[in-house]
Amino acid sequence: MLPLTLLKTAHGHPMLVELKNGETYNGHLSSVDTWMNICLREVICTSRDGDTFHRMPECYIRGNTIKYLRIPDEIFNMVKEENPQKMGGGGGYRGKSAGGRGRGGARGGWARGRRRRSWKN
Repeated sequence: MLPLTLLKTAHGHPMLVELKNGETYNGHLSSVDTWMNICLREVICTSRDGDTFHRMPECYIRGNTIKYLRIPDEIFNMVKEENPQKMGGGGGYRGKSAGGRGRGGARGGWARGRRRRSWKN
């Protein structure tokens, strides 16, 4: 299971976010992007020492400041149910059939394999 898949499934559910500086944010996930930037609503922020609390209607947390996320167990079960449905068709572009240049593929296309002219002939 991929982290972004898990976070997208957790949309609207409560979660705890601890930052690298020690602050914690409790709230409901309202959005997440590919850099793991998170937007929470109905947030309670707790200071590093745990003495002060702040209530906010909404907050934005940059992904590279996050230390860890605590997500309810029911979200993991929801992701496991969705995965078999999405695994079906092989629509991915892995391997040689995609036509890309990966791992030393041809650079010029049509000229590959043609004999090159030598100046000494």
